[in-house]
Amino acid sequence: MQRIFYIFFLPVAYFLSFLPEFLLYGLSDVLFVVSYFLLSYRKKTVRSNLTLSFPELSKKEILTLERKFYRYMGDLFLETLKTLTISRKTMLKKCSLTPETKALFDHYAKNKKSLILVLGHHGNWEWAGNAFGLQCKQPLYVIYHPLSNKPFNSLVIKMRTRFGTRLIEMKSTLRDMIAKRGEVNVTAFIADQSPTPEGAYWTTFLNQDTPIFKGAEKIARKLEYPVVYVSLDRYKRGYYKVNAQVLFENPGLTKENEISEKHTRILEKEILRQPETWLWSHRRWKHKRPAA
Repeated sequence: MQRIFYIFFLPVAYFLSFLPEFLLYGLSDVLFVVSYFLLSYRKKTVRSNLTLSFPELSKKEILTLERKFYRYMGDLFLETLKTLTISRKTMLKKCSLTPETKALFDHYAKNKKSLILVLGHHGNWEWAGNAFGLQCKQPLYVIYHPLSNKPFNSLVIKMRTRFGTRLIEMKSTLRDMIAKRGEVNVTAFIADQSPTPEGAYWTTFLNQDTPIFKGAEKIARKLEYPVVYVSLDRYKRGYYKVNAQVLFENPGLTKENEISEKHTRILEKEILRQPETWLWSHRRWKHKRPAA
């Protein structure tokens, strides 16, 4: 399998990353036809997620939103591959921090305060990390779960770290963050994954019972790092703005689950504003709330 990866997929990935923008998004349109009409890639999951999340929409409206998502999924896949070869100048043109967001991070860097960032799979989260690495003074650490396919995992690591982002394996998050307490840094948690029911915080999210990872909240309260929410605005095809807002300056003063509830509500609002750019193919609701 690894030999096939190096012989076939890796050269193809680099070839695609060199495509000019008009060809890249033309190919994305082809991927939409293939993934949606020919392969029906995870269509059952996507349609179920959309139908349960938007019970007020008609079947026709659900299908319209479904197709918008599949069109965006192709863009996201090819934009991520583009990270392999994109220049710094082009990266900042395609995805940049708003002036207010840059000022926010500069303020905390000047005051030597580390931060915890919380975001979701909404917009191009990979490019958001690149934009931060190119514009901010603090090192950015991203919590990630290693992939079982080692060659593909190495490729993903290369794409994520090309502009300075550093990675922390999920299993060693707290240990590594404590070890880095002497450094002024920023650690990003993608908080809309699907945790096991036990130990999760349960709330209503997009009209469904949903478990929420409590890791970001627990560590923020333990280390007393301010919590900042990051959202992405896709204002036209292939172009994003990164926005940040402080949720809690003193997380140690919050009530249990308050942080988790707050960032979940903001993500929900962002999804409702721009639903097609969230990762609807993810089995977000595969777990059921445990009986009381």
